[in-house]
Amino acid sequence: MFSRYKKEGAADKPAASASVTELPTAAAAPAPAPEPTASLRRHVEKHAVPTAADKEVKRRDRIADLKLELHRELLDNLNLAALETAAEGDLRSEINAITDEVLASKNVVLNREDRTTLCNELFDEVKGLGPLETLLKDDSVNDILVNGPRQIFVERSGKLELTDVKFKDEKHLMRIIDKIVSAVGRRVDESNPYVDARLQDGSRFNAMVPPIAVDGSLVSIRKFKKDKLGIDDLVGFGAFSEEMAAYLQAAVSTRLNIIVSGGTGSGKTTTLNALSSFIDDDERILTIEDTAELQLQQTHVGRMESRPPNVEGKGEVSPRDCLKNALRMRPDRIIVGETRGEEVIDMLQAMNTGHDGSMTTIHANNPRDGISRLENMIAMAGIEMPLKAVRSQVSSAVNLLVQASRLQDGSRRMTSITEITGMEGDVISMQEIFRFQRVGLTPDNKIIGHFTATGVRSHFSERFRLWGYDLPATLFEPVAAE
Repeated sequence: MFSRYKKEGAADKPAASASVTELPTAAAAPAPAPEPTASLRRHVEKHAVPTAADKEVKRRDRIADLKLELHRELLDNLNLAALETAAEGDLRSEINAITDEVLASKNVVLNREDRTTLCNELFDEVKGLGPLETLLKDDSVNDILVNGPRQIFVERSGKLELTDVKFKDEKHLMRIIDKIVSAVGRRVDESNPYVDARLQDGSRFNAMVPPIAVDGSLVSIRKFKKDKLGIDDLVGFGAFSEEMAAYLQAAVSTRLNIIVSGGTGSGKTTTLNALSSFIDDDERILTIEDTAELQLQQTHVGRMESRPPNVEGKGEVSPRDCLKNALRMRPDRIIVGETRGEEVIDMLQAMNTGHDGSMTTIHANNPRDGISRLENMIAMAGIEMPLKAVRSQVSSAVNLLVQASRLQDGSRRMTSITEITGMEGDVISMQEIFRFQRVGLTPDNKIIGHFTATGVRSHFSERFRLWGYDLPATLFEPVAAE
C-alpha cells in the first residue's frame, strides 16, 4: 500500500524464516477496518442521496453565487451616482431586467419564489445593507450582533436569538461595513480596526475588523426606536409604577439634577427620553452625545454630537469640548447622553453653577456604584482633589439617581430611585425612595415582583410643594405584595 513512498532502489524487508519456531500467542484481535481512501470517500459523497437540508444549502449557495455575479453586473452597468436618487420602482425594474438577462445567458432556471428572493436581496445589496436589511426592518429586533459572516444574533424582548441570516464571506461583510462608515466620512481597516458610526435612521453602529477581530468582523447595531416612548408607555409596559412616575414628574419639573444609571441595554436612554418629556417647552435644552439617539419633544433643542479624530489623528471634538462650548450658549438645561470620561468635571460644574435640571446617564449596577463611578472618572481625568472634596462636589451637584436594570428574564425595570441628601462626615448620604421588590419566578422563568415605596419621605418634599407639586404622604407608603 505504501510502496509509492519508498526510496528508489530500497529492497523489501525479507520475510521471517519458516524454521523459526513461533511462540504461542493469545488469539489475535480482529484487524481494524482500513480507513477509506480519499477516492472512496469522493465516490460515496458523489453517489449519496442528498437530504432536504443538503438541497436547501445548495439552493442558497447557488442564489448567493448568482447574487454576487449580478451585483458585479449592476455595478458595471448602472450609474452609481444616479442610484442615490433613483426611485425604488425604477431601480427594481433595472434589477429585474439585468437578472433576466444574466439568467438567460447562463441557462439558469429559477422558480418564482427563488427569483423574487434573488431580486429582493439584490435590491438590498445595492440600495441598502445587504443581509442586514431584513433585520433592520423587523420592529421586534432591538439589537443586531454579527460575529463574523456566518453567525448573526438579534435581541428580541431582552433575549438573544441566533438567526439564519448570513453573509457569503468576510469580503461580503467588509463591503457592507465600508458602505456604512464611508457614508458618514469614516473608515475602518487594519490600521484603524474599529469604528463608531450612525446609520441613516439613527441606529448606533459599532464595528471591529480583523486582525483585532480574530474570527471575522464583529458588528453591533443598536436600533433606533422610531416611536417615542413616554412615561405612560413605560408605566404600561411595567417599567415602573404610577407613583414613581408622579414622583419623577415632580423631580424633573422642579429642576433636580438626575443621573440615570444602569448596565448595557438596560434602557437608560429610553428612560432619559421619557424623563425629558416633563421639561417645559419654553426652556432651552442642549444635548451632547457620542451618537445622537435622544428624541426630545420640546421646541427649543440644540443637538451636538462628538466626533472622533480622522485618519491623521486630527479633527477630534470630544464630549468635553462640546460641554465646554454648551456652557457659553445660554442653556437652561444640559443633557449628556452618557458620561464616561473627563467630561464629568464640566458636567458637575454645570450642575453646580446655575444649570439645574441637567441630566445624564452612566454605566453602573446600583446607585452606590454610580457614585463610585463618578469619583473614579474624576480621578481618571487627572484632577488632584482630596476624596472628601470630590464627594462634596458630587453630593452638591447630583440630587437623584434612577437605576435602570435588565433582569434575567429580559424585562427592563426601574429597580431603584435614590436621593442624595448631602454628606455625613466623609461619606455621601443617600436614601432610597422607591424600589422594585422581587418575590420569585414563575414556572417559565418570568420574574415575579412589584414596585413599592420604602416608607421614607422625600428629602425634596418642601421643594416640590413650593413649586406646586404637593405629593401626598400616601405616595411614600410601602406597598405589600399581592
